[in-house]
Amino acid sequence: MKIFIAFGHHNTKTSFNAAVRDTFIDEAKKNGHEIDLVNLFDEKEQLPFYNQDVNPPPKLVLDYRKRLEESSVMMLIGSCHNLRLNAILENWIDWVLHPKWFFSYRSLVPGNKYFKNYGYPVAGAMKGKLGIVSISYGGPMMSYWNFSFFDNIPFRRIKKSVFQLGGLRTKYIRFYSVLPQMDKNVFDSHMKRVKNLVRSL
Repeated sequence: MKIFIAFGHHNTKTSFNAAVRDTFIDEAKKNGHEIDLVNLFDEKEQLPFYNQDVNPPPKLVLDYRKRLEESSVMMLIGSCHNLRLNAILENWIDWVLHPKWFFSYRSLVPGNKYFKNYGYPVAGAMKGKLGIVSISYGGPMMSYWNFSFFDNIPFRRIKKSVFQLGGLRTKYIRFYSVLPQMDKNVFDSHMKRVKNLVRSL
């Protein structure tokens, strides 16, 4: 299958997230998958800050969508900042995974003036495909435990408030206590999980 990867960490060479990306790609190629990689910070053309009044969207957005349409899997790789994915990935999501390409709303009672803003989502171009989210956290799991029941923690918000709107199936992989110094055995165990994720596709 073809896997589109949007990599959103500023350090595209030596970061932990870069190691996740490279390990995933190496294992995917060994298993016969094709990779379409976008290192967002390295793109010659950068998306502007999201502005919903820009219509039609920038050509770059349309290009990303076309590449996604040609893929079976979309993977996002980034770090958690203030209970969000980092800004460049969030901006990419706002531009690319947007109505009416990604989903549209259908009114519960068409033509009714009282319920015209109430409806349900209808999945668009990515319906039935797989979305994977890889997130690294600087702190231990327990430091995020208080937020784990709320939908605004990244993996829950992305899954329930974004991916499900577009009809995507979801897998996610999370890494805690990702600090500049990491024991080799801990690092190796993380990379083993990445390889297992690839093999589960």
